[in-house]
Amino acid sequence: MQDQETEQQTPPASEDAAPSLEPAPEPGTPPDMQNDAAVTDSVPSGDDSIIETLLGGDAIRAKAEGLWNTLQSQMLTIGVAIEAAILFAAIMPAAFFGPRLRKFIQTQIAPRAPYGILRRAANALANLATPLALYLFLQLAIFILRASGSSTGLVSAGVSLLTAWIVIRLVTLVIRSPFWSRFAFYVAWPIAALDAFGVLDDLVLQLQSFSVPIGVDEGGVQQTFSALDVLRTLAVFGVLFWGARFLNSLITGRINAIDELTVSFKALLSKILDVLLPVVALVVALQIVGFPFGTLAIFGGAVGLGIGLGMQRTVSNFFAGFTLIADKSIKPGDVIEVGGTYGWVTQMNARYVSLRTRDGMAHLVPNDKFIEDGVINWSHDDRVVRMHAPFGVSYGTKELRGLARAAEERALTIDRVLKSPAPRCNLMEFGDSSINFDLRFWINDPANGTANVRSDVFMAIWDMLGEMGIEVPFPQRDLHLKSAPEGMKLAIESRENAQSNPRDQ
Repeated sequence: MQDQETEQQTPPASEDAAPSLEPAPEPGTPPDMQNDAAVTDSVPSGDDSIIETLLGGDAIRAKAEGLWNTLQSQMLTIGVAIEAAILFAAIMPAAFFGPRLRKFIQTQIAPRAPYGILRRAANALANLATPLALYLFLQLAIFILRASGSSTGLVSAGVSLLTAWIVIRLVTLVIRSPFWSRFAFYVAWPIAALDAFGVLDDLVLQLQSFSVPIGVDEGGVQQTFSALDVLRTLAVFGVLFWGARFLNSLITGRINAIDELTVSFKALLSKILDVLLPVVALVVALQIVGFPFGTLAIFGGAVGLGIGLGMQRTVSNFFAGFTLIADKSIKPGDVIEVGGTYGWVTQMNARYVSLRTRDGMAHLVPNDKFIEDGVINWSHDDRVVRMHAPFGVSYGTKELRGLARAAEERALTIDRVLKSPAPRCNLMEFGDSSINFDLRFWINDPANGTANVRSDVFMAIWDMLGEMGIEVPFPQRDLHLKSAPEGMKLAIESRENAQSNPRDQ
């Protein structure tokens, strides 16, 4: 009965089903051995490769076929062929019109440009005439292709790379700075490459996603500042800062050409422009990128306090510079002495004063040092300054008045000594070993040095004293011994006797 029921419950096999090739396990075989047998049977044999199965050869083959199909559908098309033909065809009119554009710039534009950066820019455009002509023709081709509804991907990529090359060359020829040349190279080329491969927009979106909250505006909306905003601010500020420096040099040159303005007022205006224009450039850059200034009321106050404490010395030097120029205590060209350093002022900058010494060295003295330590200005109101040449003669000199007149006359033999006011030789004191005089004379060119003219006067006095046979004494002292050992007394007495009776020797 059980066998019959089992036969009735087993469904009949389909006639179309393929017969099973797997051998049935023998009765009494354990289940683990049955599974091992199944795994062994699943290993490919014949033409199937184990390495191909492990590496997924079918998947790699499918991806390669998909890439080839994409290349055929998007690159190897008539539109792409037309764009490639346009890229090569645009070279011919550019090569034809480029030299003519260069000649026009060199003859009509460059001679009219003022010397400096504008003249260099005109010459740079003349050197880049052929690439500029190619750029114009490619832009015209893009306009025509878009008007006809055709694709412009390949031509646009070429225009992006050409634009990057023109920018790099233009920066190199105009600015002539290794830093800006490297900056243009490492910035323009990556941007052009990203734009050419169509991933620039994705990168921009990623940069926009990286943002930090900076506060809440008046409407209660959270304001953020993204990494893209930072890059845009740096780029705009770099351009505006360069423009501010160019404008500063242009205005400073015009101010220095005005003879009616004093040197101090010119320096004051230059210092104001050095500080004001970069600050304006930074504020305008932040305004262009849409920086919400209203959210920085409290944060800006805290940052300002921290900067004020950390930059206290710098701010002190800055305002000290304005004070020095405003009260006209020193100005460019003055001969000054500060902290033992003697020289003349060559520049007055926002933080320091450049002082050039007679040795040819430039001493950069902070502005606040002039206010704290004081300064000797040899040419503040008048460049005529008085010098001193003290000397002494022995007490055996009889004609002191004649000696004083001779010293005054001898001082006039020096070229830099002024005749008016005339030199004056005064008897200062009767010293321990000499009669001391002080020869006072005047010069009007302290910028040429004071030690050298004093040396010339001393040389003249020495020659005069030699000609007059006057002795320049050296310090002498008389020593009186009240008490001494017996041996020393006998030695002294014997020496005195020998000096008084030289015949006894």
